[in-house]
Amino acid sequence: MSKSKFSISISYPPLINSKGIAFLSQNRQFQWTNTGNYIYPIIPAYAATLLQKNNYKVFWDDAIAQKLTYFQWLKRLIKNKPNMIVIESKTPTIKSHWQIIKNIKNLSQTKYPDWHPKIVLIGDHVTAFPLESFDNCPVDYVITGGDYDFMLLSLANHLTKKTKLEPGFYYKKNKKIVNSGPFALKHHNLDTLPIIDRDLTQWKLYAYQNTNYKYTPGTYTMFGRDCWWGRCTFCSWTTTHPAGSFRSVSPKRALDEIGQLINKYHIKEIFDDTGTLPIGPWLMEFCQGMIDRGYNKKIKFGCNMRFGHLDQKQYDLMGNAGFRFILYGLESSNQNTLDRIEKRTKVQDSRKTLAMAKKSGLEPHLTIMIGYPWETEKDAQTTLNEARQLFKDGLADSMQATRIIPYPGTPLFKECQDNNWLLTDNWDDYDMRQPIMKSSLSPQQQEKLIQSLFKGVLTPKFLIRKVLSIRSPADVKFLSTYAYKYLKKLKDFPSSKI
Repeated sequence: MSKSKFSISISYPPLINSKGIAFLSQNRQFQWTNTGNYIYPIIPAYAATLLQKNNYKVFWDDAIAQKLTYFQWLKRLIKNKPNMIVIESKTPTIKSHWQIIKNIKNLSQTKYPDWHPKIVLIGDHVTAFPLESFDNCPVDYVITGGDYDFMLLSLANHLTKKTKLEPGFYYKKNKKIVNSGPFALKHHNLDTLPIIDRDLTQWKLYAYQNTNYKYTPGTYTMFGRDCWWGRCTFCSWTTTHPAGSFRSVSPKRALDEIGQLINKYHIKEIFDDTGTLPIGPWLMEFCQGMIDRGYNKKIKFGCNMRFGHLDQKQYDLMGNAGFRFILYGLESSNQNTLDRIEKRTKVQDSRKTLAMAKKSGLEPHLTIMIGYPWETEKDAQTTLNEARQLFKDGLADSMQATRIIPYPGTPLFKECQDNNWLLTDNWDDYDMRQPIMKSSLSPQQQEKLIQSLFKGVLTPKFLIRKVLSIRSPADVKFLSTYAYKYLKKLKDFPSSKI
């Protein structure tokens, strides 16, 4: 088969579940969500672009964002008959994906004998347990590690040109499962990747229904992989992007991509989903470039950041450079917990950092988790009280509260195994809807705490401050949308169970 005819489908099959929409790509934690958000799969989008640049035919097949039924998706897949099908999975969806792979293989063998697709699984779960999927479905390849773009090009070249596979692949050879060695990331230079082809990857599907955007259309970038800290024991992406493997594009490359997003796609807001945006000289050069090129007057920018690493001068520069939305992992307000999960921040850092960010005109977002095995109800209440106070004091603008889940491959999962904390090994259950770890808090107590946190931050003082912050029709639209999705978010932790 000639290289030019080899086709690859980057696929997100519909996952039918009464709990909501599957949050798969760009999610370090999994949820079925009812908010209607669809997040742009950045690394798969890089993969699609890189493959097309190398003369492969690429189908962007995100049936979840396209709102297709399973049978509509399957019909289209059969029509396209790609030579390779790539599916990203996470722990709570892996069993569903095994069944889908069985269905595809059965169809290709019984009804379409001229179609012999190679099926590839990617993601943090299969990186943690690469052999498991071969025992449960007829998958052809499992990619470990998080550089799916470089790896998929390596696989496509291997299948069409018989080139040697990079380290990190698992596959069958002579009926035995073999691998090409432990995955490695540091040799992958992100500056060599082509800028994402947003048209190929149907960027508009993800441009409007995302509460990270105050101004639309919006889009995602990912200028680093993944987090320069990379040690938080609960984060599933420490499996695919372990500590010590962090890389980033150059500030110039990042600015060039933003320029394209402004000029070609008329993007109004960007969220960069690097685990933590680079700081130090990189951040300073990037911010100054935003100002020098005038991008700070044309676009708003958001990112993930850690407490305690920037000073007021740096936050002021970010504010001047067009930054708006800054996401921080508060996680807990108990120092013992922050130390145990290797967050390595101090409880007092959060208030100091948030005060600096707000002074610079930024809008901080907090993530909080409930259900640590070692925390008591009093400990959890300490976190809730501090979060409420931060909102009351005007130091935070939005938040996300979830139940902590020990994903396979993480240090937290290993700690659970060592201490006999796991309540289940049924992967379907790892979706935040129920506790996975033993805890002094009952499931009902955990759900009540999460619900009370969502409701408790909506104090009259906070609501008045939000109303007084309205400066434009865009502000009205954003607050209305956010309020609607905030209420929908409560369905992710149903009060009917309380």
